[in-house]
Amino acid sequence: HVQLVESGGGSVQAGGSLTLSCVVSVYFDRQTCVGWFRAAPGQEREGVAVIYADGTRWYSDSVNGRFTVSQEVAKKSVYLLMNNLESEDTAMYFCASGLRWVVNRRDECRYDSWGQGTQVTVS
Repeated sequence: HVQLVESGGGSVQAGGSLTLSCVVSVYFDRQTCVGWFRAAPGQEREGVAVIYADGTRWYSDSVNGRFTVSQEVAKKSVYLLMNNLESEDTAMYFCASGLRWVVNRRDECRYDSWGQGTQVTVS
């Protein structure tokens, strides 16, 4: 059973930065992928970034250019650096791990384990 623990959330003013961390208890064979999601009150959960074991990354349009996902394999950790934060980024942020699939020549991460989340508030 994979466990994920997020940290690093908090309150920040618009234009500021935060770095979220996700520690994954079982990490990184070649098929592993870890994604960051967010959920705001009254809104559907949104995927914002994914990183695969080989370093391949994906970002949603809403955060591309502002957020950076990275990994530190030795620490079994994945990070989400969030710059130029906006009020619309206010949400609970979750990390999730899963296995990489290639569907119609496109990478897809199929998630099976989730963390409890960390709150980010931008004012």
